[in-house]
Amino acid sequence: MAAKPLLRAALTVAAIVTSAAAGAALASSAKERASSAPSSAEPEPPAKESPEDPSPRTPPPPPRRWWRALWPIPLLVPAAVCAWGAIVWADPGWARWVLAGVALALVACLVLAVLIGPAARYLAGERAPLPAVDRTQMTAAERVEAVNSARHTLVQAATGLVVIGGVVFTAQGLWYTAETLNTTQQGQITDRYTRAVEQLGSGKSDVRLGGIYALQRLANDSPRDRDTIRNVLSAFVRNHDGCTVQPGEKTPPRGCGEDPLVGVLRRPPADVFAAMTVASGLAAYDDGGRVIGRADFTDSRFPRTLFYRAVLAGADLSGAILAGGDLTEANLTDANLTRVTLTDAELTDARLTGANLTNAHLVTARLFRADLTRATAPGVDLSDASLSDADLTGANLAGAGFRDADLTRASLAGANLAGAELGGADLTGADLAGANLSGADLRGIRGMTERQVRAVAVVDSGTRFGPRPW
Repeated sequence: MAAKPLLRAALTVAAIVTSAAAGAALASSAKERASSAPSSAEPEPPAKESPEDPSPRTPPPPPRRWWRALWPIPLLVPAAVCAWGAIVWADPGWARWVLAGVALALVACLVLAVLIGPAARYLAGERAPLPAVDRTQMTAAERVEAVNSARHTLVQAATGLVVIGGVVFTAQGLWYTAETLNTTQQGQITDRYTRAVEQLGSGKSDVRLGGIYALQRLANDSPRDRDTIRNVLSAFVRNHDGCTVQPGEKTPPRGCGEDPLVGVLRRPPADVFAAMTVASGLAAYDDGGRVIGRADFTDSRFPRTLFYRAVLAGADLSGAILAGGDLTEANLTDANLTRVTLTDAELTDARLTGANLTNAHLVTARLFRADLTRATAPGVDLSDASLSDADLTGANLAGAGFRDADLTRASLAGANLAGAELGGADLTGADLAGANLSGADLRGIRGMTERQVRAVAVVDSGTRFGPRPW
């Protein structure tokens, strides 16, 4: 840490010395050009004619000094070194900007020297050293005036370039400031994330709860971290489900033995319930509304657990055990409930729109007024389940088991019930308009006759009617 101030001071001194050297080089160059040009105050005396030689005598042209062409080197070498340092030297960031500024200053001095020196003389018409004849035809004042006029024009052009360069440099400075601010914010987000995850490992429930809501706030502030936070909270739920032996406990809670229906109905821990709700709320959807990122609660165990009005939309509960639980008015829209165990569960008014219930077990479950529209549930077992007033419009229920199920006033319009077992089901007031009952077993149904079913539903030669064989 102590080396940074020393490095900053060294670079500052180097910048001052380099700028002073550049100024001295410019002054020396200007002085040399001024001494080589004839003075306007003392006009050049006419050449004396020799009585022996009728032609006038002219002074010889000044000799060319080759080392004068090397004057840009004191500016080019430091500029190149500073530019190399700014490009290659990646740390610290402020050093790169100092070196880049020194390089630009040296290049600007070089350009200015060229403009007021060789370029000005070239623009004034002095392409090469003047011969003796031209020197006698142009006074020193005229030469100085022509060069100064050219310099004035070039300096104006250089001023415009400097303004443009200043705008570019300002834009770069703003960009650097924005990048620095973004880096600072990312560092703050990382610190917040680390502290919140540490809170999840606390032995106190209220501290863990604070960490969960801190992660929720962080997910809102940093959308790029939503997937990571969702996965962290999902792992927290799986490691703290209703049947996991927590620190300080010797046995799992009641109802976690071989028969999950044994035990009293209980509430999930506040931190676990909050984690499930927050993680589900971070589900990702594509432009078509399909879930592409789910809260992963697979194989979690919450038998006889109260999830009243729980919001688990889009969650992945495949293989989970929720037998005997109360999910009244729970929101399970688009949830993945493949192979889930919901035996004897309470799902009154639950929302299961678009849910995947493939091979799920809902024997004796109560789904009064449940919304199962567009649900995918081939092979689902709903034997003895109560589905009165439930909405299964357009659901895929191919091969589902509805033996002795209560489907009074249920809407099965457009549902796919091909190969389903509806033996003994109560279809009183049910809506079967357009339902596909190809190959379905309707032996012993109640509330509707074979003629009524054939009048509204799609049947084939494999559809079986008549009394129940058992």
